Amino acid sequence: MLSRIGFNVAAKALGRMSTRMLTTSANKVVSSPEEAIKDMKDGDTVSMGGFGLGGIPENCVVAMVKKGVKDIKVVSNTAGVADWGLGLLFAQHQVDLLNASYVGENPIFEKQYLTGQISLNMIPQGSLAERCRIGAAGVSATYLKAGVSTYIESGGFPMRFGRDGKSIERVSKPKERRNFDGTEYLLEEAIKCDFSLVKAFQADKKGNLRFRKTSRNFNPDMAGIARVTVAEVEQIVDEIPADKIHLPGCFIDRIFKSPKVSGKIERLKLRDVPTSSASKSTTGKEKKAEKKDYKKLRIANRAVEELASGMYCNLGIGIPVMVANSIEGKVAVDLQGENGIVGIGPYPIKGKQDPDIINASKETITEAIGHSHNKSSDSFGMMRGLHLHLTMLGSMEVSQTGDIANWIIPGQKVKGMGGAMDLVSCGSKVIVTMEHCGPGNSHKLVKNCTLPLTAPGCVSRLITELGVFDFDKNGCTMIEIAKDTTIEQVRKLSGADIKISPNLKKMNVDQNKNTSQTL
Repeated sequence: MLSRIGFNVAAKALGRMSTRMLTTSANKVVSSPEEAIKDMKDGDTVSMGGFGLGGIPENCVVAMVKKGVKDIKVVSNTAGVADWGLGLLFAQHQVDLLNASYVGENPIFEKQYLTGQISLNMIPQGSLAERCRIGAAGVSATYLKAGVSTYIESGGFPMRFGRDGKSIERVSKPKERRNFDGTEYLLEEAIKCDFSLVKAFQADKKGNLRFRKTSRNFNPDMAGIARVTVAEVEQIVDEIPADKIHLPGCFIDRIFKSPKVSGKIERLKLRDVPTSSASKSTTGKEKKAEKKDYKKLRIANRAVEELASGMYCNLGIGIPVMVANSIEGKVAVDLQGENGIVGIGPYPIKGKQDPDIINASKETITEAIGHSHNKSSDSFGMMRGLHLHLTMLGSMEVSQTGDIANWIIPGQKVKGMGGAMDLVSCGSKVIVTMEHCGPGNSHKLVKNCTLPLTAPGCVSRLITELGVFDFDKNGCTMIEIAKDTTIEQVRKLSGADIKISPNLKKMNVDQNKNTSQTL
C-alpha cells in the first residue's frame, strides 16, 4: 500500500483540484477555528452546514471574518440573518457568490444582490442536499424532478445585476432535461468545494461525529465534499458509542471545540399559557393583530381536516406550520419538516424552547411522541420516494390551472424556493394554504401566474379564509365557502374563472379553537 506521503504525491500528480489530502495524524483536533482554516484563501469555494441559525459553524465564520478572506463562493442552504452567521461575511463584503435555496431572512444580502454587489445562484433545497450527498459519494451527477418548466430548467435567472440595479450582468444557464418512465427530470451535477465547514454536538479525536436533534440538517451531506472538511463541535470526547455515531470520521479532516456556543434562536415561537379574561386587557394594536392572525388560524384549522390518522405530511413555511398547533387531540399524524424531523409538535411553552429543535420556518417547536431526526438529503428522499402522503405549503399566487408561484418577486423581493420545488414535484397531494388576497386586495388566485413559477399544474387543493378550491384539467372549482362571505364576494376578490360545485358546502372551521397561540 502507498504511504500517506506517497498517496498525496500521487493525488497531486493527477491534477484533480477536488482531491482530498490525507490527514497526517489519527488525532484530528486543532486548537482553534483560526488554525482550522489557516490555509483558506481568497476565491475559495466554501460550503457551510446548518439550517437558518440551527447547526451553523458560527465560530468558523467569525474566524473567516478575522482572516479577511475575500471573493469567497459560498454554498449554504440559507443566507442566514443580518447580524450573525453568514451575515457577518456579507457585512464585510467578503462573499462574491452565494449558492443557496432560501435567502428571505437577510436584508443585507438582499440589498447587495439587488444592487449588483454579489451574485446569487438559486438551487432547490432538495437538489442542493442531493448534489452535496453525491459529491461526497463520488457520483458526478444525477437526475432530479425539481425545477422542470421553471427558471431552473430554462435558465435566464438574474444571477448578478449591474450596480444600477436594473441591468443584468450574469444569468443562470439552462439544464438538460430527460424523460424516464414518462416523468421529466433535470440533470444536476455534484457539488465540490475547497472547504466544508460543519457543526456537530460531539466528536472523538478520530473525527467521528454525533449531531443533536434538528441541528443535523445539511451538516452530514456537506461533510466530505471538499479538499478540507472542518468540524466545529461543542464537545470532544474520548469515545462515542458506535451506535451513536452519525457520521464516520473518514469524512472529517480537522476538529476544534467551539470557544463559544451562542444558542441563538432565529424565530422564537411560544404557546401562551391561558389566563383569565379579568387579568388580561387587549390594546387596539393587539386587536388588529388578532384580526389578521384570525384569518391564518381559520385556514390552519380547516387544513387539519385534510389529515387522517396514520398520514405522513410535510409542512412548508408560513401558515402550514400552524397546523402543528391546530392538530392537537384531533388526528394522529406524523408531521415532517425538511430541516430533518419527522414528528413535529406544537410550539413550546416559555422556558422550554431549545435552539436545536426547530421547524422548516426556523421556529422553535416541540417533538411529538415517536419523533425522529435525519439529515437533509433523507428528508427529500422521503418526498421523492413517495413516503409522504401530502404536502402543505403557502404561496404568493395560484393559477386556475393549479400552477404555483411562491419564491420571488423579480427586482423587488428575493425569498427563494427553499424546498417548495422539490415538494410540489414529488407526486404526492399538494395543498396550498394562503390568505385569499394580497395587499390592497390584490388577487392571489389568478387566471395565469404573473410571477416566476415554482411548478406548473401541481396544486390539488387551495384553502383560504374565504373557501376551499379544487383543481383539475377543467380548471378551478369552489367546493366550500366561508359562512361570512358570498360567491359574489369570492369572485370579486379573485382573478380566476371559478366554477361552483353543485354540492357547495359551508367551511367547517372551529373559529374559537387555538386562538391563544402566539404567532
